[in-house]
Amino acid sequence: MLAKKTSKNQITLPKPVAEAFPDAQYFDVRVQNNKILLMPVRIAPAESVLDGVREKMKKLGITPKDISGAIRWARRKRK
Repeated sequence: MLAKKTSKNQITLPKPVAEAFPDAQYFDVRVQNNKILLMPVRIAPAESVLDGVREKMKKLGITPKDISGAIRWARRKRK
């Protein structure tokens, strides 16, 4: 399949490629070994990500006191 780059540096994905990723709205674009790689990404609202982190912390038994202690430990002066 061919895709042509426009004067505005845009490329339209060929229909079979677009149909292979029907839910993808965003792609991570990289150059690797002289090739362009497109990886579909899912953008999640920050709140849903935070909810997942909070749930995992709860399952692990991590408390606000643990977090405060970890912050103090990370900010301590090192000799």
